[in-house]
Amino acid sequence: VEKAAEWLPGGRITLTVLVCLVFLLLFSRFVMQPFEIPSGSMESGLRIGDRVLVNKLAYRFGSEPQRGDVVVFDGTGYFGNADYVKRVVGVEGDHVVCCDKEGRLEVNGRSVDESTFLYQGDSPSEVPFDIVVPERSLFLLGDHRSRSRDSRDHLGSPGGGMVPVGDVIGRADWIAWPVGHWTRLTRSGAYAGVPAAGGAHG
Repeated sequence: VEKAAEWLPGGRITLTVLVCLVFLLLFSRFVMQPFEIPSGSMESGLRIGDRVLVNKLAYRFGSEPQRGDVVVFDGTGYFGNADYVKRVVGVEGDHVVCCDKEGRLEVNGRSVDESTFLYQGDSPSEVPFDIVVPERSLFLLGDHRSRSRDSRDHLGSPGGGMVPVGDVIGRADWIAWPVGHWTRLTRSGAYAGVPAAGGAHG
């Protein structure tokens, strides 16, 4: 360390700054990455310009995305050449239907009350759908359904609007900016009563 400091202009201070920068780069690359919300598709929970911290280790050690998680994913080849943030509504094998007789989303035969996060005044979907999520894939929707381009918009496209689990960058765990909006993002309990995939449709 002493020898390295001698070689650098500014000595130990410069070395300390460089070490901190390398640590931050590695931390952002492998652990927690900031992501700026680009649109109103996840309002009112996530607003345009909010910066969320994406937990890149959330699904790296055997864990899988769960219904209700807010995830950031690479939409290249599916949604467009960019990263997106949406809520997981269906996982592998799920039978997702909209809408039931009460106008609610239905997963594996169970109606889901999305009122805790669905944008006020929005319906679960103006576009009807009845899909089964393929293996290792996710069905993703924005919370502001009337302003969200999500899995519904790509039902007729290659891949059927599904996003491979492998393209998920991580789970959005915190709103870090602006400071007044600092919040921990937790998995919605709205899907807690949904039965396991396979039971409702064979």
